[in-house]
Amino acid sequence: MRILLTGGAGFLGSHLCDKLISMGHSVVCMDNLITGTLENVAHLRGNERFEFIMHDVSNHISVEGKIDYVMHLASLASPVDYLTYPIKTLKVGSLGTHNSLGVAKKNGAKFFLASTSEVYGDPLVNPQPETYWGNVNPIGPRGVYDESKRLAEALTLAYHRTHGLDTKIVRIFNTYGERMRANDGRVVPNLIYQALHNEPLTVYGDGKQTRSFCYVSDLIEGFIKLMNSDLNEPVNIGNPCEMSVLEFAEKIKAFTGTKSKIVFKELPVDDPKVRRPDITKAKAKLGWEPRVNVDEGLRRTIDWFKKK
Repeated sequence: MRILLTGGAGFLGSHLCDKLISMGHSVVCMDNLITGTLENVAHLRGNERFEFIMHDVSNHISVEGKIDYVMHLASLASPVDYLTYPIKTLKVGSLGTHNSLGVAKKNGAKFFLASTSEVYGDPLVNPQPETYWGNVNPIGPRGVYDESKRLAEALTLAYHRTHGLDTKIVRIFNTYGERMRANDGRVVPNLIYQALHNEPLTVYGDGKQTRSFCYVSDLIEGFIKLMNSDLNEPVNIGNPCEMSVLEFAEKIKAFTGTKSKIVFKELPVDDPKVRRPDITKAKAKLGWEPRVNVDEGLRRTIDWFKKK
């Protein structure tokens, strides 16, 4: 297939580029590089099955030639990014999704939306199944991301119901691995960077809030299984192994051998207290579940950061 992949130079997008090309597909990688980098796809430049287009998908998308699949990953997915660029975040989730769906409709292509566990907000149900509608503050600072993704899901299913588009929606839970930015602002790169520089490890609140961390290779395998499935409604892809942020900080401290101390700072507004995917649907319908445990994934990620 010839696949348009928006956000293809980002953390997840670049890993997906690698996987799709290894499977024999051709990838048109589209990115405006606001958070992605050319370094992430430098090894693919010159590959006849890889094409890079610098473009902001919030504006009209034009791609020459036939497209068989549109995979929409373009997004500002870190709190640091979407609090810095709130309007751009809203635009890429709304206009960017609409424009990407337009390309799929024009080409009679399938469509894949990278949504997020943030559609569940600060959940009152744990773990979170796809049937849970969430607990989101639409006007809080995080609302620009949460609501843009909720709208993206609504748009995607509207195109499916109205135009018969074959759509897939993945709800991504916390993911980590190689190619994350050191200044990403999310838990894993923050703590690893601080540990490797012997800086205090920052934990927000009392650190008892939980997250479920999925290694990037497992997530990408889930993407592939979903994109080739006949499922049209949202599917959780994530690791149900739930840990407190404080436990995670202690693991990173042990694995890096840092002498850094853990310091506590005020919890950000609307920060979720729990986050854990119910992956019953992914296991039953896709035959997918994560294989890389947190210890192994962390060691790989820390080794990559050390080399960087």
